[in-house]
Amino acid sequence: MSEYRISVELPVRFSDTDAMGHANNARYLSYLEEARFKYAKDVLGISDWRVSFILARVEIDYRSPAFCGETVVVAMRVSKIGGASFEATYRLTDKASGRLVAEAKTVQVWFDYPNNKVIRVPTDMAAKLRAFDGVEA
Repeated sequence: MSEYRISVELPVRFSDTDAMGHANNARYLSYLEEARFKYAKDVLGISDWRVSFILARVEIDYRSPAFCGETVVVAMRVSKIGGASFEATYRLTDKASGRLVAEAKTVQVWFDYPNNKVIRVPTDMAAKLRAFDGVEA
């Protein structure tokens, strides 16, 4: 499996925090989404979101809290390609210290919005996923 080659830096804003003073667990879904968006745009060249992928599953392991004023680096890679889906793994770290904040995994299903149905991962997209992250189908 390749190293993480795509990442996005996100500030932890005051509005991200909860009564405990750290980033609320629900905000992590948005952090992961930002990384997926960058990956889809930069690696897959997706510009038409009507035939793309949808989030089907999320797992997040919280390792340490992220606090307002910190910058979280969300690194992402594709770890598995299926017939109609692909799995991505994430590593979230504090930019300043390198402290591990969270690890996550998501499953995305390729979806044809105009026809409202799941479809196979397009051949060209599967090739891009394999080429960029060295993933076997």
